[in-house]
Amino acid sequence: MPKAKPLSKQQILAAMAKTKSNRAAARYLNVSYVHYKKWAKLYQDEETRETLFDKHLNPSGKGIPKFLSDKGKEPAVLDIIEGRVDPSHFTPEKIKEKLIKEGYLKEECAVCGFHETRVLDYKSPLLMYFQDGNKKNYKDGNVQLLCYNHYFLNVGDVFNEQDLTQIESHNTVNNTTKAVEWEVDNYHLQRLKELGLEVDEDDANELISRL
Repeated sequence: MPKAKPLSKQQILAAMAKTKSNRAAARYLNVSYVHYKKWAKLYQDEETRETLFDKHLNPSGKGIPKFLSDKGKEPAVLDIIEGRVDPSHFTPEKIKEKLIKEGYLKEECAVCGFHETRVLDYKSPLLMYFQDGNKKNYKDGNVQLLCYNHYFLNVGDVFNEQDLTQIESHNTVNNTTKAVEWEVDNYHLQRLKELGLEVDEDDANELISRL
């Protein structure tokens, strides 16, 4: 295992200027909290004579947003990328959506460029992949979008064995959840009409393939 890199006073001060806590500063520098603490305690603030670690303590969480995973404000993507906000405050789906919306990620496979979307809801078969294996590290360049094919070829299985057994079984259900009676809702009905299809609302459900 390679020896952990030393941290200079300038690096720690720069991280402190960008973050609200020691843990966030460690994430910003892409080092462990223990490693950051060791070096931050070696340097002192010239005015207060406190160690840089003590100076950056924030036990009350002042200035750090307390977001819920599925509710509340949308993620401030730049703060997540630069380590000022813990991404676990948000669902990965919401972060992914914002990364695409704000131009940090192009909505296509990083390997083959696949970018097709499903007609009914505009969803695309793209999965987030973290190149360093750290799923909290959203630093620019670490996150890629991969299509199902290239995720399977380069990373691992997309479906588990139970999913595959169900998909490839003799049953008439082709999804990975238990069978449900699908219905065309108002959104899908409108999308079908936009595509130029003449759809009778009473007969719309007959358009769903159950095979």
